[in-house]
Amino acid sequence: MAKAGRPSEYDPAVATGICDALIAGHSLTQICTRDEFPAKPTILKWLSQQPTFATQYAHAREMQMELMAAEIIELSDDKSDDVTGELKMPNGVAVQRSRLMVDTRKWLMSKLAAKKYGDKVQTEISGPDGGALIVRHIGKPSE
Repeated sequence: MAKAGRPSEYDPAVATGICDALIAGHSLTQICTRDEFPAKPTILKWLSQQPTFATQYAHAREMQMELMAAEIIELSDDKSDDVTGELKMPNGVAVQRSRLMVDTRKWLMSKLAAKKYGDKVQTEISGPDGGALIVRHIGKPSE
């Protein structure tokens, strides 16, 4: 007789289903609400204990970021709700909703895939008035 309830033992087919759902754009929280998938702590345990699943999951997250990038372009280019009514008045609510959707995806991408989508930070160190650094050794030199 099959065991009832959510899966808890690692199953490659379930792991593939989790990754497929990620690639389709679902969040891990959304995935974990479905009865055929384990609870979030179980998935996190699988990630730490199953190297194959960890690699598969990382690839699924990369594909999810590509999907979000495509969604950002679609949302930004969609003008269908920009105007409303017979007088073609600007629809600020629709424009603001689209902006929020784009900004949310950009923020999430910058956190989940910082190397590819995060802000590039460059630090430059210089001396007084932008000049060269002067290195001074304090103390007794090593022998």
